[in-house]
Amino acid sequence: MSGRTLVVVPTYNELESIPGALERLAQHAPEADVLVVDDGSPDGTGALVERIAAEQTGPRAVHVLHRTGKLGLGTAYVAGFRWALERGYDVVCEMDADGSHRAEDLPLLLAALDGADLVLGSRWVPGGSVVNWPKNREILSRGANTYTRLMLGIPLHDATGGFRAYRADLLRALPLGEVQSQGYCFQVDMSWRAVRAGARVVEVPITFVERAAGASKMSRAIVVEALVSVTRWGIAERSRQLAGAFRGVLRRA
Repeated sequence: MSGRTLVVVPTYNELESIPGALERLAQHAPEADVLVVDDGSPDGTGALVERIAAEQTGPRAVHVLHRTGKLGLGTAYVAGFRWALERGYDVVCEMDADGSHRAEDLPLLLAALDGADLVLGSRWVPGGSVVNWPKNREILSRGANTYTRLMLGIPLHDATGGFRAYRADLLRALPLGEVQSQGYCFQVDMSWRAVRAGARVVEVPITFVERAAGASKMSRAIVVEALVSVTRWGIAERSRQLAGAFRGVLRRA
């Protein structure tokens, strides 16, 4: 996939991991610019990225979008998407700062955009894998994705994953102002909107590595939000389908 590429990396207290993440991106995707969206990290992550950005050489640029506090993953990505669209990028990627998303897999996602509008880096398709995850975490992720697939009727195996690449044209077509979801729920929300918009969505296998530094942002509230939202969306979708079928019967009567 040719064109200008931006990798959006949300951060909150990622002082230990962000230098390595940026270094690996420079090595494996040297043509891609990076936007770190920092939610006012108390540990100084944003200031550190500013210093790294000032020292950059070569074809890629590193930028920092400073926000006033911990405003949530979903709003961080939406802010990054809008920043990218305002500056004319052709491809916008999502990637974690903690090393769980391997920079060496990013070229695979970008290559797959030649036949897609959205490419998901998937742990749960053949060839995908996770490293250093406890069994209960794997069961939770697999179960959440199966539930999402059944409730929403979308043919995706890893709709909750946060390593992905969008064509900018797709992001322009989606109502970003309506997206209020956070955490895993944000990823499901965006995937479902893309499918409903008729986008070509493909999955490529990746290796997901459990973070080695810092604290996970996973919480019970994030899981509950995703479960409640997917259930609500699924019921609404089935209701629309039933209403449409009923109207069809009445027209034929």
